[in-house]
Amino acid sequence: MNAADMMAQPVISVAPDTTVAEAARLMLQHRISGLPVVDPSGRVVGVVSEGDFLRRAETGTERHRPRWLEFVTAPGRLAQDYAHAHARKVRDVMTAQVHSVAPETPVEEIIQLMERRRIKRLPVIEADRLVGIVTRADLVRAFLHNLPQPEREIIVPDAEIRERIVAEIAKQPWARHVRIDVHVVRGEVELRGTITEERSRAALQVIAENVAGVRRVRHRLVWIENLPAS
Repeated sequence: MNAADMMAQPVISVAPDTTVAEAARLMLQHRISGLPVVDPSGRVVGVVSEGDFLRRAETGTERHRPRWLEFVTAPGRLAQDYAHAHARKVRDVMTAQVHSVAPETPVEEIIQLMERRRIKRLPVIEADRLVGIVTRADLVRAFLHNLPQPEREIIVPDAEIRERIVAEIAKQPWARHVRIDVHVVRGEVELRGTITEERSRAALQVIAENVAGVRRVRHRLVWIENLPAS
């Protein structure tokens, strides 16, 4: 999947001269947490989000520093904070540094960028024009769309179930130190053996539950401390 497969369009956006009141109304009306800011040529010049309205004079939450700290804070920073708390236009509260993606950007890169920059939305830009936007909500929708649908109860031979579970365990790097016997009777799986990391217990159960034909999973797994060799 890539950005074009999941992006929302058309995009609700605002201009730099839009009032902060109108931007806030749009976010509430459309139940979105941020808006791209687009200049008259169609170029994205910023993003305004809910976070930009947290430190506002209207709610008494503008940033106040101790007097001694004001003396050592750069005047430009103090002026910026004042403008942010009192501005009436989006251009004065928006984040001007815009991280964006192209329509062909793969979903893995989108997630990495969101995690690295700690952002919730990415404008999708093609030929310097805004063509869509990808948000965390869009990623959740993509997850649900691609989630395997529950299969009707099917009967799979026990030997085949066991083979699939064993094969999947063998592929996992975290399972190198587990010693597991897999027993399957009429679709009911029992995992027996030892693990050296308690969190492996849940992961092993997930492996078994994801195999077609499995009706129930039980385990008799014993945790043992993985002591270094002397």
